[in-house]
Parts: sequence; C-alpha cells; structure tokens
Amino acid sequence: MLSSLGNPRQAAAQLMNFGLILSSAFMMWKGLSVITDSPSPIVVVLSGSMEPAFQRGDLLLLWNRNLMAETNVGEIVVYNVKGKDIPIVHRIVRKFGTGPDAKLLTKGDNNAADDTELYARGQDYLNRKDIVGSVVGYMPFVGYVTIMLSEHPWLKTVMLGIMGLVVVLQRE
Repeated sequence: MLSSLGNPRQAAAQLMNFGLILSSAFMMWKGLSVITDSPSPIVVVLSGSMEPAFQRGDLLLLWNRNLMAETNVGEIVVYNVKGKDIPIVHRIVRKFGTGPDAKLLTKGDNNAADDTELYARGQDYLNRKDIVGSVVGYMPFVGYVTIMLSEHPWLKTVMLGIMGLVVVLQRE
C-alpha cells in the first residue's frame, strides 16, 4: 500500500476498486429492496422480545410483495413507528377489519403486554402501510456483528485497522 503511493496509476486503481466494491454493495441492497418491495429487506433482531422464535442477533429476511394480500393474525412483521428510527419485529395478535384499512395490533412473543405503548402518540393500531415487511426467513446470530459494532464503536476502528493491515501485507 505504501509503495503504491509512489505510483499514481496503482493508487488510482486501488481507489477505483474500493469504489467498485462500495457501489456493488449499494446496488445489491437497492436491488434486493426492489425485489422484496421493502425499504429494509434485511433487519437484525436487537432485543429478546421475540424469544423463543428469534434470538437477539438473528438476521431476518423480509418480503413485502403481498401488499394486496391480507395480513393475518400470527404473522411476524417488521414495522416502523413514526418518529423512531428502529424497526420493530413483533407478531400480529389481533386484527380489526379487512383490506388496506384493517387495524393491526402487535406484540412480542416474550412480552407481557401488546405494543400500544410503542406506537406513535395518538396511534392505537398499525395500518398495513406501517409494515416494512413480513419475515420469510432468518439466519441465526449472523447479525450479531452489527450489534457489536453499534454497541462498541471502537470495534469499527479495530476492524478497519486489521483490514488495512491485511491489504498492506498482501501488497508486499
């Protein structure tokens, strides 16, 4: 890496390769978003509220293509609450009405009470448009890396340092 600084072509090639990797990852994410019709097609379980169905750190795969289909009681969904950034993974426990105007009530499997306290102020139920997607699959504990990086920011620096060291060692 240090020797490539003397050669502008090699430095430009490395910079372009890095840009290609980043843009490829971004395109794959956006492609997955289009295919699943979900702004966030993959989410990480951040709490134990859905145990034993899902553990903290599980990576969930979402599907939102059945927008016209009925959302049923028992379905595990991910929803966003207005004013909060973190998506919530819970099960639909009650449904009032049918179609896009149906009112949905959710609850975590490991929680004693339903989610009315989690909803936005003045919101008693969810609508279909609040749902980011339904869970169609999961990978156990794969998302734990994300949790570790968010809880311990210094780990990002360590990982970047190790990756940089590997690149330098490969060049020599």
